[in-house]
Amino acid sequence: MTTANTHWVLTLVCKDQPGIVHAISGAIVAANGNITESSQFTSDDTGRFFMRLQIESAVPREHFVNQILPVAERYGMTWELDEVGRRMKTLVLVSKSAHCLNDMLFRQRAGQLPVELPVVFGNHPDLQGLAEFYGVPFEVHPITGEADKLAFENMLRDYIKTAGIELIVLARYMQILSEEFCKEFEGKIINIHHSFLPGFKGANPYAQAHARGVKLIGATAHFVTADLDEGPIIEQNVVRVEHSDSKKRLVSIGQDVESKTLTQAVRWFAERRVLLDGERTIIFS
Repeated sequence: MTTANTHWVLTLVCKDQPGIVHAISGAIVAANGNITESSQFTSDDTGRFFMRLQIESAVPREHFVNQILPVAERYGMTWELDEVGRRMKTLVLVSKSAHCLNDMLFRQRAGQLPVELPVVFGNHPDLQGLAEFYGVPFEVHPITGEADKLAFENMLRDYIKTAGIELIVLARYMQILSEEFCKEFEGKIINIHHSFLPGFKGANPYAQAHARGVKLIGATAHFVTADLDEGPIIEQNVVRVEHSDSKKRLVSIGQDVESKTLTQAVRWFAERRVLLDGERTIIFS
């Protein structure tokens, strides 16, 4: 009887130096692995080497890890081994805007987004019906002051640990996370914002954009850091608009771009295609 192949995804980061590709390829051969996809990049700015591989192999995970470990130690690698297509446990935080959550829920149910959504947390009850329509539990956690925010973040820490959450998505969540929380989960929180920042701030940026006659609108998905909206960028999109587009039309176009951009960033992250290089991201799309 033969063991069925498992499709693995291996990502690694280390200081660039000769022999890395040869060494990791040798470890894969020793694990009876067959490389089905390979991407690599060397950053001239930081001197770091990045690699993402997809590998088919019939050996158990432990055997695979045993082959990789000596190479990882020799080159000082930071590395991760996962199964291709495994659904990543993801927590979504929302406020009142439905478009980003709706897109994620639909694509997850359609099998287009490799994430598992055990719950949605909102600081308002507005999107409870939407989440429950897709069969995802919804919890309301109102935040009216600093005491509420502190209690909510403490609850989040416990939930993230007990539920094994691997990614936190702010799907138009209109609360600012504390500096301590951002640092604790740095590289694990993705946010979306319109690309008008910092020019058009506030609750109604599309009205401001319409008043100024902008010709391009867009969205940016990025990692959350303690510096508000300054984290490493994962994905950006832009759409041209016309002088004849109303404020309502601009909002509709902008929400479509935001949804598409956030979902793409989440997909790449869940597929282990996003690697951090300081303040930049390496995307093996």
